[in-house]
Amino acid sequence: MGRRFSDHRSPGRKCRAAKASYPTLRSWSKCHLLNRRMSENDDIEVDSDADKRAHHNALERKRRDHIKDSFHSLRDSVPSLQGEKASRAQILDKATEYIQLMRRKNNTHQQDIDDLKKQNALLEQQVRALEKAKGNNQLQTNYSSDSSLYTNRKGSAVSAFDGGSDSSSESEPDEPPTRKKLRSEPS
Repeated sequence: MGRRFSDHRSPGRKCRAAKASYPTLRSWSKCHLLNRRMSENDDIEVDSDADKRAHHNALERKRRDHIKDSFHSLRDSVPSLQGEKASRAQILDKATEYIQLMRRKNNTHQQDIDDLKKQNALLEQQVRALEKAKGNNQLQTNYSSDSSLYTNRKGSAVSAFDGGSDSSSESEPDEPPTRKKLRSEPS
């Protein structure tokens, strides 16, 4: 990299090398005392500068390899980049776009789930009301061409699938029944 690292020698080495430059014996003694305290710990192995540099370089190489592998993994996770060669900036841009797209889809799906839950609750409420009305003999069951239609006392057709609104009997029987989506009020 061309960058020089600072001197990683132990303080004792610096003190011994600079012993002649200390103006007093007292300054040298402080440095020597510091060196002695550090070397008294027998568990610490003092490595040479070359060993420290090699260890540092190995750690740095491992860090760079991890970053490289992470970018490859991210690239392969984005559908528009799978198998393609892309710069790190492109990978980050496309990953950001993909995450935003997935968030929008998740929000849309969550809204659909909430709407379906509301619709399900409404249909369950209608079923309970119809069962209660049937139990009280307030409703006559007249099966027409559409088995989901019931008639009330007035003779109007009531469907369990349209939210309880009256429907005309002139509807086309060939149309398949569709799920009616509830309008959700803004929160």
